Amino acid sequence: MIRRIVRGPLAAACAAALLLTACSTGTDEPAEGGPVTVRLGFSAWPGWFPWQVAEDQGLFAANGVTVELTYFDSYTDSLTALSTGNLDANSQTLNDTLSSVSGGAEQTIVLVNDNSTGNDQIIARPGISSVADLRGRKVAVEEGTVDHYLLLLALAEAGLSADDIELKPLLTDAAAAAFLAGQVDAVGAFAPFTTTALGLPGSRAITTSADFPGAIPDHLVFEAAFVDEHPDEVQAIVDTWFDTLAWIAANQDAAVEIMAAKGGVSVAEYQSYNAGTTIFTREQNLAAFTPGQTPANLDFQARSIARFLVETGLVDEEPPLDGLLDDTFVKAAGS
Repeated sequence: MIRRIVRGPLAAACAAALLLTACSTGTDEPAEGGPVTVRLGFSAWPGWFPWQVAEDQGLFAANGVTVELTYFDSYTDSLTALSTGNLDANSQTLNDTLSSVSGGAEQTIVLVNDNSTGNDQIIARPGISSVADLRGRKVAVEEGTVDHYLLLLALAEAGLSADDIELKPLLTDAAAAAFLAGQVDAVGAFAPFTTTALGLPGSRAITTSADFPGAIPDHLVFEAAFVDEHPDEVQAIVDTWFDTLAWIAANQDAAVEIMAAKGGVSVAEYQSYNAGTTIFTREQNLAAFTPGQTPANLDFQARSIARFLVETGLVDEEPPLDGLLDDTFVKAAGS
């Protein structure tokens, strides 16, 4: 599975692309503004594979919405497709949504798909038993990724900062390989690259996303204009999500087979990755959308991640948050 990442140049690229694609291939609009086909994108992450179940089981149609579901082998391509108007909606991280918004994209989060609760890890070689032990050590991580964010959160909790370690910026696959080869003392990685890193005898995760609840949320994100113009379709998609979760709960073996096949992994492999992902129910969605001052509140996380993007030089200034979070559809789901 290829995990989602945030790229520094993405925001600028999206801003330029928005100008070039103002008249790009748009949603299949009817003449009188009736129902439309929703172009929905997703990529390889356990929290997003339920969309494949929804399509296979006819749950979009059951909710009266026509969906063109597109699977992206490259997660970054899905981000670009949404930001350039070639998708109406996409499943992506809060980090990446804020990066796109910084580049001029107008996007709205309408649903929490999941939180990473263990699939993102900081793994250290033998002899390093805690994050505090990373002082002065070489740590490889892909800059700008959610694992970079996790590393900084863990360092801060241990009373350290990025200045207290020797950061080795590498792509995640290369970072895991460098750790396995003994070239660095620790690595920040996501599944399945965690499996690579843990191949070093005696290595172990000294902290994971499970230690920072709410820090790495994944969402269903729409173009803001689509939400304004087609609220019925947005509602139908959100309703479908919760219907899909109910179907999965009632048909777990069949659902896992569908999702594992889409991910190109065995059922056993899928279940191991899935264990580090918490799919959000409607009740968990409502709690996350509620404004607050804890990591469990999306508005708090959005502000925290916005600062992270600026402090790491991924964006020049904090993205505007007005209109970013819309809980209307989650509140109305099932009514």
